[in-house]
Amino acid sequence: MSAGAAIEVKSGPSAKRQDILDAAETCFVRNGFHRTTMQDLARQAGMTAGNIYHYFKSKEAVVLGLAERERGHGMTLVEEMERAGDRRGALMRILERYFAQATRESAVLRVDLWSEATRNPDIAAMIDRGETEARLWFVETLASLATSPACDAAALYDETLNPLMKGILVNLALRPAFDPAPAVAHLCALIEAGLAGRLPTASFVSESGALQASSGHPSRTVLESSR
Repeated sequence: MSAGAAIEVKSGPSAKRQDILDAAETCFVRNGFHRTTMQDLARQAGMTAGNIYHYFKSKEAVVLGLAERERGHGMTLVEEMERAGDRRGALMRILERYFAQATRESAVLRVDLWSEATRNPDIAAMIDRGETEARLWFVETLASLATSPACDAAALYDETLNPLMKGILVNLALRPAFDPAPAVAHLCALIEAGLAGRLPTASFVSESGALQASSGHPSRTVLESSR
């Protein structure tokens, strides 16, 4: 199956398409992406197996539809941020709201798709496109909010924001009682430190370690040397 054929999706608003996407979320969380069939999706959506193909040509197309729907929700949050006078505060509120509204089911689905991406090139390509788009937006936004020339927006996203956001989702998926609020508050504090240039980057840690080894002062911490 080619990537183009696998992710072909008919455009245009459709209540039935939304019903299918809702059914897909239920089935993927319950059975996993790999074990879910198009027949399962049709049954969950209350339609015939043949009819579902009028809306989505494959499971990969359904996943793309889910990604586009999530992207639409994300764009709504971004538009709210752009209208806000306090863009820094708006960014923090977006992160807080995103994780407050995230359900265990949505986190399980995300983790399952990450796993499927290791086996399915079409899913991997879709996730890579989404990751690239998100990184571009976050790096540009962080750079515009920086309050110090020492802020490395790319490193702040790559080494702090992105891995910690993924970690929160994984915990939400694996631990039913997990409350993301404290982790999100910690994430926001790290972003504030990074924007002010007070968060060591991986390259700084590496250089600092080399300096400590050569100076014979291993007790001097990275955070102390960055002040």
